[in-house]
Amino acid sequence: MRRAVCPGSFDPLHKGHIEVIARAAALFDEVIVAVSTNYAKNYRFSLAERLEMSRTTFSALSGILVEPMGEGLLSDYCHARGVSAIVKGLRSSSDFDYELPMATMNRQLSGVETVFLPGDSRYLHLSSTLIKEIHTLGGDVSDYVPRAVLRRLQGDVGPDTRPVPIIPRPL
Repeated sequence: MRRAVCPGSFDPLHKGHIEVIARAAALFDEVIVAVSTNYAKNYRFSLAERLEMSRTTFSALSGILVEPMGEGLLSDYCHARGVSAIVKGLRSSSDFDYELPMATMNRQLSGVETVFLPGDSRYLHLSSTLIKEIHTLGGDVSDYVPRAVLRRLQGDVGPDTRPVPIIPRPL
């Protein structure tokens, strides 16, 4: 069985992620969407919420399994799960510059290859950070996220305790 992993924090999952993962599912027998936690990041959604939104979104597609990645190296995770490839979507050359050293290290640590899929031009501008910022500032993100994410975003209640971004004034 050819098994691949699409790792990411998916905070939140957006249509650019979905498009790459669906294409990966056409290339591999099984694709694991490994939802990770990077302790250097501030998350909008908990791991449980990100898993639930991802599972709901991919429930209609066969061959896709959503699970938490847990702690540790991606190369160790791949080895433990019998993964032969890591799939990463690329939006720009800066994504490639960021991903290439990690791909090389993962191959050296575990023999797992990284497959780069160029993102669809409809979604090259999307990032989870941008989605969160637009939503926080009252913008409409419904064209960019799956329904499970939109419902979760629209269900926000209570005060927002995140720090307000400082926008420098022109001199």
